[in-house]
Amino acid sequence: MNAMWSCLLGAAAALWPVLSAADCHAASPNHTVALLELYTSEGCDSCPPADRWLSGLDLGAPPARAVALAFHVDYWDRLGWRDRFGSAAFTERQHEQQSRRHAAFVYTPQVLLQGTDFSVWHDASQPVAALATINARPARAMIELDVAPLDGSTAAVDLYVRIPQPRDRAHAAVAVALTQSGLVSDVKAGENAGKRLSHDHVVRSLRAGAPIGVAGELRQHFSLPLPAERGPLEIVAFAENTATGDVLQALALPVCTP
Repeated sequence: MNAMWSCLLGAAAALWPVLSAADCHAASPNHTVALLELYTSEGCDSCPPADRWLSGLDLGAPPARAVALAFHVDYWDRLGWRDRFGSAAFTERQHEQQSRRHAAFVYTPQVLLQGTDFSVWHDASQPVAALATINARPARAMIELDVAPLDGSTAAVDLYVRIPQPRDRAHAAVAVALTQSGLVSDVKAGENAGKRLSHDHVVRSLRAGAPIGVAGELRQHFSLPLPAERGPLEIVAFAENTATGDVLQALALPVCTP
């Protein structure tokens, strides 16, 4: 291991090597950070207002109030415009969330807050109050992230998660997403034909949830491919109950440039 690597402070120092202070590092706060999921599509004419809402939402400076993920689904693609950010994997996640909450159907634009349908997102007062309620709860998981760009196309990620209470470990898993902001598309066909759409917090890739062990800890080291398109990148990690959709904690970390 080269000189860029160092050890975590405290008891974890002898156990888990992470990146030096010159690289990106973040640790989740003691309060619960909310997870906002927007399911959207460039082929849906009712989606741009939700995209703009998510872009304009004040997520809070560290420690953050919320982490945002914009999942572009692919089921609108057959109606004339293929969303370049759309993915069958994101459609699958939306249906998984539907199943977890025993919801009757999925739709776009759909906003989930802590895994639950949040249909009042367009009411300016509702997100503020909802986030305050979630932030008032003590965190049920601790997440640490370290990211180092290996080159212009790949980043190395170290992930550490701890869930203190045994009762929170059942069905717990941790997913990691790479998001990008500042993206623009000129739509040529479909319901939004002729429009220029702007997007933030777009999920470019998603690593399926890794289960938390009986000891309540998870350590992973992996690399993520970075998109060639320019725009601010973030690594988002979130711990959730895969049976109920309940979110234990979330954390976002900007990807530092080389």
